[in-house]
Amino acid sequence: MKALITGITGFVGSHLAEHLLSLNYEVFGSVRWRSKRDNIDHLEKDGSITLFETDIKDPISVRKTVTDCMPDEIYHLAAQSFVPTSWSAPAETLDTNIQGQLNILEAAREVVPNARIHVVGSSEEYGLVYPDECPMTENQPLRPLSPYGVSKVGQDLLGWQYFQSYGLNVIRTRAFNHTGPRRGEVFVTSSFSKQLAEIKKGISEPVIKVGNLEAKRDFSDVRDVVKAYYLAVNKGERGEVYNICSGIGRPIQSLLDLLLEISGLDVKIERDPSRMRPSDVMVLEGSAEKIKREVGWAPSITFEETMKDLYEFWLERV
Repeated sequence: MKALITGITGFVGSHLAEHLLSLNYEVFGSVRWRSKRDNIDHLEKDGSITLFETDIKDPISVRKTVTDCMPDEIYHLAAQSFVPTSWSAPAETLDTNIQGQLNILEAAREVVPNARIHVVGSSEEYGLVYPDECPMTENQPLRPLSPYGVSKVGQDLLGWQYFQSYGLNVIRTRAFNHTGPRRGEVFVTSSFSKQLAEIKKGISEPVIKVGNLEAKRDFSDVRDVVKAYYLAVNKGERGEVYNICSGIGRPIQSLLDLLLEISGLDVKIERDPSRMRPSDVMVLEGSAEKIKREVGWAPSITFEETMKDLYEFWLERV
């Protein structure tokens, strides 16, 4: 089997590449010319993957990549994926995410109409959620509260429309928060982990800067999430959408407390206004019953193990 992963150099893309390679896939990846390749250096050096320089906003570039590799499966991960950036660059976020998705679907329709196509959504699509609506199923109304959330709704619905209109083998997922080794330092779990690692090594003063600690998020390990992606693509129903989550909502304060316990540090906590969003989703807690029932996926890595691995990842790098 041949798989194309757009955004293969990213946090999730690199883990997905490793998982598919373990299943004897031939793995191709799209990269931007300026992309950092730290996450896939080991795969590139040993020749495990084949890379194509691709601009997902350019339909000709996307079509050429799809034609060159003729994949059986397409995992479209390339995106502007940081919610705060979508506030400062809303047009770029919408253009990259929605136009990029459209170009993937058009290339698949023209070149590999029988390929299975994974549209990667997000729990941010749900946005404004009331307490009595948790845990959220896939039927939850979509009320996005950020330009990023709006862009993912656009990707999600484009996937559904191309399934309905052209019969493409589209499978959609809405992954809730996921973290683990290689998570970018701008994301909350890595931000805390990196700051604590710098304090542990004497690089920084014992002060950790935080944003909104009251928000609740549903965290899974990235290594579990990529397994869910594979299973959804191979066992999921065409056109359907699946939540990927742990089913446990955790206040951001609780993950900071866990990291403090893991690190053994006593630090001062300071609120940083620059880490606050114009409007924040206060609670995201999902139901994974559908993907468990229809696909057979369930998370296997504990949150404590995930955070320990992430902290140790940053200890090795600061």
